Amino acid sequence: MVRELVSRGHHVRAVNRSGRAPALPGVEVHRGDITTAEGARAACAGAEVVYHCAAPAYDRWVQEFPPMTDAVRQGAAASGAKLVFADNLYMYGPVDGPMTEALPHAARNPNGRVRAAMAEALLDAHRSGELRVALGRASDYYGPGGVNTVVGTMVFAAALAGKPVRWVGSLDQPHTLSFLPDIARGLVTLGCDARADGHAWHLPAAPAVTGREFLDLVIAELGQPGTTSALGRPMQRLIGLFNPTVRALGQTWYQRDRPFVSDTSKFIATFGPFTATPHATAVAATLDWYRARPTS
Repeated sequence: MVRELVSRGHHVRAVNRSGRAPALPGVEVHRGDITTAEGARAACAGAEVVYHCAAPAYDRWVQEFPPMTDAVRQGAAASGAKLVFADNLYMYGPVDGPMTEALPHAARNPNGRVRAAMAEALLDAHRSGELRVALGRASDYYGPGGVNTVVGTMVFAAALAGKPVRWVGSLDQPHTLSFLPDIARGLVTLGCDARADGHAWHLPAAPAVTGREFLDLVIAELGQPGTTSALGRPMQRLIGLFNPTVRALGQTWYQRDRPFVSDTSKFIATFGPFTATPHATAVAATLDWYRARPTS
C-alpha cells in the first residue's frame, strides 16, 4: 500500500508498532497502537483517507479484530477521513458458484461471522453519516511481503529450500488468488473515487487456478524438479492439535474442497479496465522477494 500510494504522488503516513517503514520519499513513519481509540485517533490525525490493512493473529480474530476495527473507525471519523477497509470473502460462507457482492452474509463459523459483523458495522457507520467507508474484498493473497498467508511459507519458502511444496486443500478445485500489489492498486482506487463510498467491492485478480496449476507455476519458475502435495483435512486436524492457526483453518474448509471463485465484474464495470498481474509474473516476483528476504 505504501509503495502504491507513493507511486501516485501521495504523502503517506505508515502506521505500525515498530516505527519501521520502507525507505521511500514522502513516507512519514508513525509508531503507534491502533487497538485503542486514543492510539487510532493519533495515527489517523490529519489524514484524508485511512487504509485499514491491519489484523490480529488469525486465531485471535474473534477476540481482537472487532475492537481494533472499531478503534480505527473512530480514529478515521475524528479526522474527517474516508476509511477503506481491506476485507476478505469469509462472510459469505459456503457458496455454489462465483461469489458476488450481492450474496448474503451467511457464514456460520466464528471467523466468518466476525468478518460479516465488521463489514456491516462499517457500512452502518457510512449510512449514518459518521464517515465515508468503502470495503475492498480479496481472496487468499500472495506476493512480496506476504508471509501470513497459506500461500506463503508453505509454498514459496518451502520451494526455495528444496522442501515439498504444499497446497492447503484439494489440488484440483479452482481458487481465486490475489496478488498483493494488485490488492493495493484496487484499494487505492476505492480510496480515490467517491463512487466506491458505501459499498463492498471484490478487488480484481488474475483468473482462478487450481492448486495443482499454481504449484506447477512455482516449480516451473524455479527451473528445477520439486515435489508438490496437498494438505488434506485429516492432516489439517492433526497439525491443528498443536498449531492454533492451522486449527482455525478448519472453520473455512469449504473454501478448499470446492470452487472458491470471486466475481470482480462490479469493480471493472464501475471503475474501468484493470489488468491484473498474470500468475506467472506474480509468482516470479514473489520468489524473487523470498530469495532476497533475510533468514534467521
